[in-house]
Amino acid sequence: MISERGFVATRQGIDGLRQQLHAEALRRGLGQAAGALIIADGAVWIWRLVDDRWPQARQRLDYYHAVQHLAAVGRAVFGEDQARFRAWLKPLAQQLKNQSAVKVIRQLEELRQRLPGGTSAQEVVTREVNYFHEHEARMDYRAGQRRGEPIGSGPVKATCRQSQCRFKRTGQFWSPRGD
Repeated sequence: MISERGFVATRQGIDGLRQQLHAEALRRGLGQAAGALIIADGAVWIWRLVDDRWPQARQRLDYYHAVQHLAAVGRAVFGEDQARFRAWLKPLAQQLKNQSAVKVIRQLEELRQRLPGGTSAQEVVTREVNYFHEHEARMDYRAGQRRGEPIGSGPVKATCRQSQCRFKRTGQFWSPRGD
């Protein structure tokens, strides 16, 4: 359950963000929490930051982000054939959510082996298989659901959107002094 939402913002790059996030987490009680869950997309810098500041936290790749990577495979393989694309994607997305990322990765590897070598489709599938291997430990959505945890970062994105709309409207610019 999310009891509060908040955010941090900086112009000081990743190092400044790392310090602000850690301080904000401590202010909100992380030091007394029984556990922590980090949900994020696949950006390498995010997971490095998490490993640096919160190594004991459970890590989860945003489910909807993972499905976007599955969809990239489907588009590369099925092209404009939307019916085949949807028929392929839906059961894999459900399997990822309710069963096992390992099974999904195995199916992607089998698909890659069936594709002709050197094609753009095979390159996309290879890239995405590597992506899923990199995040395999972060994709146990079934365990998260059993614990009643969110599998996606929607509430966080909603908070960010509220703040971004206030600070980043079209044509609106802020100077460092005006921040």
